[in-house]
Amino acid sequence: MKNKEKASKKNKVKKLQGEEGFNLFYESLYGERWNKLKEAFFQENNSVEYKHPAAEKSYFLDSASVLAAMCLPLNPQDDEKILDLCAAPGGKTLILAARMGEKSTLCANERSPERKHRLSVVVETCLPSEINERITVSCSDGSTWCTRQQECFDKILLDAPCSSERHVIADPKYLNTWSNSRIKTVTMEQWALLSSAYRLLSPGGVLVYSTCALCPQENDGMIEKLYKKFNKDGQYFELLTPESSNLENELNNIPIKDLILPKYENTQYGYQILPDVHKGAGPIYFAIIKKNKSIL
Repeated sequence: MKNKEKASKKNKVKKLQGEEGFNLFYESLYGERWNKLKEAFFQENNSVEYKHPAAEKSYFLDSASVLAAMCLPLNPQDDEKILDLCAAPGGKTLILAARMGEKSTLCANERSPERKHRLSVVVETCLPSEINERITVSCSDGSTWCTRQQECFDKILLDAPCSSERHVIADPKYLNTWSNSRIKTVTMEQWALLSSAYRLLSPGGVLVYSTCALCPQENDGMIEKLYKKFNKDGQYFELLTPESSNLENELNNIPIKDLILPKYENTQYGYQILPDVHKGAGPIYFAIIKKNKSIL
């Protein structure tokens, strides 16, 4: 009887759309926790203020986003080429910029001209000129960048477009038109970006893949595909863990007053910060990938 009930529920998940289908789909993933997550979504987001003393304006971003960007290990002593592949609106770009070494350069990329313009304004107004001059803001499709260059960046942050359930549930227009078929479209885009980012990463370099999605297909599912495509024998890349001591030491480099980093939960391949247990922070998923061997 229980098997029949489970099969019936799965069929409903496939068929339902809109608010009812949305709730049924995520309840099937998170069980009783889903109601707590929904309540947390309607509470105030755990945002913090990034304010460089030598810059014109402030920028507000989720503390979970700060943590994800800080988990890309940067060496202030090295001459690193850093890429933020899907950078708009710019919050994580600011975190990378604050942490990079004086000899390093950062490319902040966005494929949408309108979002690229917004990104440019954030970089120009929220960073001092001595940092700003080492940042290039580009407008390119990250999923095809690897057809022009390969293995040319030392560190890459890919904050991929995703289902962004927190925004869906807050907007009746998006909630009423939701369909789980959208996840298939989103994951195709994410895989194109992730496989391109991996090809752009130099051997010995590190890539952080992140989303603000709750759906496992968009999170651990992408890392699973990366394993199947590039790491069948286990030699080409490895997954890293966040180094808590280094994160705490770097807090002084981030111009955010009284910054407290949220705790994260382990997933199969990465880490997740969920707002129901982290005072409204998130959701954020991230995985840290170190490339050990060239694929060329």
